[in-house]
Amino acid sequence: MIGGVSTSPAYMASPYLQARQGQTVAVKGNTPGDDLSEEEKAQVAKLKATDAKVRAHERAHAAAGGQYAGAPSYSYTRGPDGQMYATSGEVSIDISPENDPQATLQKAAQVAAAALAPADPSGADRAVAAAAQKLRLQAQAELRAELRAEKQAEKQAEQQQQEQGEKGGTTQAGAGDAYARAASQAYGAANSRLDQSIGRAIAFSV
Repeated sequence: MIGGVSTSPAYMASPYLQARQGQTVAVKGNTPGDDLSEEEKAQVAKLKATDAKVRAHERAHAAAGGQYAGAPSYSYTRGPDGQMYATSGEVSIDISPENDPQATLQKAAQVAAAALAPADPSGADRAVAAAAQKLRLQAQAELRAELRAEKQAEKQAEQQQQEQGEKGGTTQAGAGDAYARAASQAYGAANSRLDQSIGRAIAFSV
């Protein structure tokens, strides 16, 4: 302890602080890795490289996934130097369909791009890309079905308009025929009365 005098071996061996004759003297300790063997140093170098690679891999997923991707999470391994290094990681991604097929189509494309964003996609990454491709095909099928339904509805509407137009034309034609018949009958009756009048006049004159 600072300010006291101790001559115990344990305290004298401390790498950080040494007390002697009532004085305190700072002692510089070893930096991490100074006492590592060559094999351990090689292991640390490998862990550092793996850490950098894993973090770059997961950041690529997250960046490309945008709103559909979660934050990267990592699993760590402690190295011989006492430091923790990321040796594996993952990014969650939403691959559920949207309410609108067009939105689902766009989402599937982004998810597939996110899955294959790293330079070295894993088997799990490729599986996600395959699932996104399946989702894209489903969305395309839904869009085609909607287009067929719209065309069918338009066709039915046109047919109904044509039928209504034909019925209206038939009604007008029927009305015209009836009018013509009535006019003909009236004309015939008028001629008959005229003939009778002429006949009476002729007969009367004789």
